[in-house]
Amino acid sequence: MIPQYSLDYQVMYYDTDCGGVVHNLAYLRWVEECRSKMCAHLGIDYTEMAKRGLHAVLVRTEVDYYAPAVLSDICRVQGIVERAQGSSLWVRVEVRRAADDKLLVSVHQRLALVQMPQGRPQRVPAEWAALAAPPETQS
Repeated sequence: MIPQYSLDYQVMYYDTDCGGVVHNLAYLRWVEECRSKMCAHLGIDYTEMAKRGLHAVLVRTEVDYYAPAVLSDICRVQGIVERAQGSSLWVRVEVRRAADDKLLVSVHQRLALVQMPQGRPQRVPAEWAALAAPPETQS
């Protein structure tokens, strides 16, 4: 079983522009929600980490937009941990229209585990590597 997380989101009026098409930044908000909930679901507790001064800092986001979502669409936002190595965690999140499973947006992100306030990168815990998808499922 591949460790992943999925949530459904109905496009609201405030997610769209005047033409009823989802604004590009709305997708990033959904990605953030999915990634945060996925990490919690997989046992990566941001609150407990923060108490120890550890933070998963977003250092890179790559976004490919394929097709627009529109007002009232139900979108499935699905995240997967691709890799955890060194001080980095790589995740992939896809947004698909639930009605036809059409890929709308694909996002790859890299997070670095950083000890604050020093700002020093820290090695990700070994158990994070176990959360990563097998290589054949990665793109």
